[in-house]
Amino acid sequence: MPHTLADIAAATGLDAEGDTALAVARPAEPAVAGPDDLALAMSPKYAKALGEGRARAAVLWPGADWRALGLEAALYAPRARLALAHVTGFFAPALDMEPGVHPTALVHPGAAVGEDAWIGPYAVIGAGSVLGAGVRIGAHVTVGSDVRVGPETVIQPGARLARGIQIGARGLIGANACLGGDGFSYVTPERGAVESAKTSGRVAEDARNTGFRRIASLGRVVIGDDVEVGAGTCIDRGTVADTTVGDGTKIDNQVMLGHNVRIGRTCLVCGQVGLAGSVTVGDRTVLGGQVGVADHVAIGHDCVLAGGTLVGQDIRAGSVMMGVPATDRQSLVEQMMALKRLPRLLVQMREVRAKLGI
Repeated sequence: MPHTLADIAAATGLDAEGDTALAVARPAEPAVAGPDDLALAMSPKYAKALGEGRARAAVLWPGADWRALGLEAALYAPRARLALAHVTGFFAPALDMEPGVHPTALVHPGAAVGEDAWIGPYAVIGAGSVLGAGVRIGAHVTVGSDVRVGPETVIQPGARLARGIQIGARGLIGANACLGGDGFSYVTPERGAVESAKTSGRVAEDARNTGFRRIASLGRVVIGDDVEVGAGTCIDRGTVADTTVGDGTKIDNQVMLGHNVRIGRTCLVCGQVGLAGSVTVGDRTVLGGQVGVADHVAIGHDCVLAGGTLVGQDIRAGSVMMGVPATDRQSLVEQMMALKRLPRLLVQMREVRAKLGI
């Protein structure tokens, strides 16, 4: 459905110039944008591509001359990515769900479903569960017993919410995510290989693993308000205490959070991150893709861990870490520069030794 630039400006807070009655149907890349598209050209580097397309309107960088760029109207983006969030959010399609409870859904008589909730085909809602007002449950979702889901939260198709977990308001649980699975906790009946390796650095003859005893998971998963959990992500329940995720945190696809993990508020956890049991992550911390953290490690507030970083010890607040093992960014850059100089130093050393006859 087309929208005028005036409507978009009002909804996004962006400044508009030119023919604001001009209607556009969708955002598009500058080089392929047609007359009915809104070209996203929020940096001068897109000026050439904008000329290759046929857009009549665009989102531009501050100070750009929309007339000189051959446009009829423009919106201005002081911060490109923030503008991208506003514009894409404005054009985002409505949820592909039918209102009400689908006839194939199984809702236990002991469950409570809030006003204006939607429950999709073949969804299962367990006994004692409470779904808040406006909750959206996609097709084939399983909600176990005694689950609490806050108002306006969306559970996408195929997700699994195990017994007793709690999700706050306005959340998003991605397709095929699994929340509340048992923790990966085992012990050997006698002293085993892991205990031997930790104490002596070797596996003793009398410490070989001959079997495993499961440690039951009695805790819950507790998710705060405004949290997003990506598709295929798994969050294990706690052993005794709860696994928790703070308000406003965003978790990407295919992330693994082990039992008793505690993540603070407004964190960003990127794809394929793996946190072992009992890891603590402070508020506002960013974990890049494929970050791995060993069990019982504490990461402070306001840290940034670059993609692929492996963490084996506590990290103080405000740190920027990268590499294997995790190293302060400045120190690692110095090490990398030193390694680049090493071949030249070896040549110089050989020349010196040749001169000295040694």
